[in-house]
Amino acid sequence: MCCEDCRPLGFLLGLPFALLSLLLSVIGVLVWVVATLLICICPCCICVAAIIDIALELIKAPLHVITWFTEQIPC
Repeated sequence: MCCEDCRPLGFLLGLPFALLSLLLSVIGVLVWVVATLLICICPCCICVAAIIDIALELIKAPLHVITWFTEQIPC
């Protein structure tokens, strides 16, 4: 029997896009490291906190992409 969460077709179709978003997450890690260093040097820069939030979303991008693809394709 097929389980409800098992959607291999959605996973396979989303895999190339997840790999592309993995590259974006590497860029997000670099932005996060630089922004963290900036906020440690000058804590008065409140706009750097917003940049850190954007970088964290870039880091989570592969998970969001693969989840979206698996939800779109029925089993």
